[in-house]
Amino acid sequence: MDLDEASPGRWRGRDLGTRTVRYDDRDAILYALAVGAAATDLDLVFEHRLRVLPTFALTRAQWAPDALGSAGAFDVTTAVHGAQRLRVRRPLPTSGELELTARVAEVWDKGAAAIFEVVVECEYFEATWSLFAPGRGGFHGDRGSSGRKRPDGPPDLEFSVDTSPGQAALYRLLGDRHPMHIDPEAARAAGMPRPFMHGLCTLAAVTLPLSGEIGAHPADLVALDGRFAAAVFPGDRLQVIGWDDGDAVLFEAAVGGTTVISGGRAQFRVTT
Repeated sequence: MDLDEASPGRWRGRDLGTRTVRYDDRDAILYALAVGAAATDLDLVFEHRLRVLPTFALTRAQWAPDALGSAGAFDVTTAVHGAQRLRVRRPLPTSGELELTARVAEVWDKGAAAIFEVVVECEYFEATWSLFAPGRGGFHGDRGSSGRKRPDGPPDLEFSVDTSPGQAALYRLLGDRHPMHIDPEAARAAGMPRPFMHGLCTLAAVTLPLSGEIGAHPADLVALDGRFAAAVFPGDRLQVIGWDDGDAVLFEAAVGGTTVISGGRAQFRVTT
């Protein structure tokens, strides 16, 4: 492996620090609305019945991948969110504090790009961001594993999800204010024709109705994985297909025949 001081591999194992973040029921409700919850989903949008969506935790931990970019690991104007992993340890309270610790777990060499894996942990969850950084590969590092393959056979479920024209603007209020999601010039600098959806917003927007398709409650999510294969633009209609995988569901989402989320896997807590 290249041990040059400029090598992206030097970031492997980097401690990104610890941070205490606070939130209240208003934040959790705003999040649910931003990812597609309806006003009639009272246990997601009404404080007196509130159950917090597990994916809300990812908005509280956004500082960690942002901190890595700010430290100079990659060009923040061109790097994109490549994949996300979430493992739920305990249900989130409706309000309170989270003490989060973050580190760079791995840096993979994909040739033309590097992938930085940022892990954030606390007593309630463990989350991993995979950040795709063009121009940072070629440092003779390990390539890492390939993504989960699409299952053989026809899907067991199919449904559509309509995103809204203002969804990315609303989701920004949860903490990820990268300009590329609202500013046309910043989007073009990132190689996109116009502002596009946050990957985490798209993933949650799919997971929310997916739970209903299999008879689970969205707040009972315990594990989630997904790779962001292409951009989704506010107002797009997502076509989702899924396969039964025992205690989990494997899924993909597409827009107009182009896969936008691949290698998806969601697992929910079984209630009796």
